[in-house]
Amino acid sequence: MDLKILQIASNTENNKVIKDHTHKATHKNAICGDQMEISLKVKENKIVDFGYQCKSCVYCQASVSLLSSNSINKPVESIKSLLNVIETFFEDNLANIPKEWKIFKKIFDKKNIARKDCLLLPFKAVSKALKL
Repeated sequence: MDLKILQIASNTENNKVIKDHTHKATHKNAICGDQMEISLKVKENKIVDFGYQCKSCVYCQASVSLLSSNSINKPVESIKSLLNVIETFFEDNLANIPKEWKIFKKIFDKKNIARKDCLLLPFKAVSKALKL
């Protein structure tokens, strides 16, 4: 296992429930059983707080840790464009992660294709919460 993945997953500052959330969703990986609950607080079309709870593997935890810490204070439209790129990353050899989201290159690597569903679970949960 990549030490970088473990380091990212260990950042749990947003592992919380936002009680006054405006958006919330739960998503489950049918393949392995990982579960993710996302709660978001959106004001003026911008994510102002992001909380998550999960019962999942370290890949999923690393993915949600990066997503949560890098989504706060971003416009919903920006998150939507990130979701579109990430969802096709493993299918399209030409898919490039935009410069503003280059931090995700730490986990979204073709060598992690076997963990694709784990890495994508938080993105699917956010998409579901925001109804994108």
